[in-house]
Amino acid sequence: MGIGEVYTGWGQTVTVAIMAVALGMDAFSLGVGIGMKGIRLLHVLQMSLLIAFFHVLMPLMGLLTGNYVGHLLGQVTTYVGGGLLVLLGGHMLYNSFWPGVSRRAFDHHTLWGMLLISLSVSVDSFSVGVSLGMFVNSVLLTILAFGVCGGLMAITGLLLGRKVSRGLGEYGEALGGAILLGFGLLFIF
Repeated sequence: MGIGEVYTGWGQTVTVAIMAVALGMDAFSLGVGIGMKGIRLLHVLQMSLLIAFFHVLMPLMGLLTGNYVGHLLGQVTTYVGGGLLVLLGGHMLYNSFWPGVSRRAFDHHTLWGMLLISLSVSVDSFSVGVSLGMFVNSVLLTILAFGVCGGLMAITGLLLGRKVSRGLGEYGEALGGAILLGFGLLFIF
């Protein structure tokens, strides 16, 4: 194994870790908003586990899709993946400053509500998974990083939301969107 291969492996690991944290920011911001409404500790645990599950499932489906598309398109996939990340990051930034239909409107006390909330905060992971599936080597590391970060950031946001002001949640989503936007531009250029 040459030095370039080692660097590429570490570079991908760092990229995946930063993206996992960026996507977890959405779960964090959602958690802060829900936590401020008041939530029982059992629901904190349940919702965090559901978010972690969907943060594994959605990028796994995206990685498999991206890997398939990557084999079909070749080098063009880097630009397509970067474009997807730019769009997703821009969308997250837009929603953090001008929210439309709020995810916080779902009733987080019911199982159905927790499932919808967990899925809605994890859908972004699918498109990032598609982008990463075009060039990432370790699928297991990627989905575990996404799941762990999503779950930990959700539980942190839910618990912190019980203590702090509402404004922190929007800033978390904006930061996550800016990171994804930056990585998308990096892939393109």
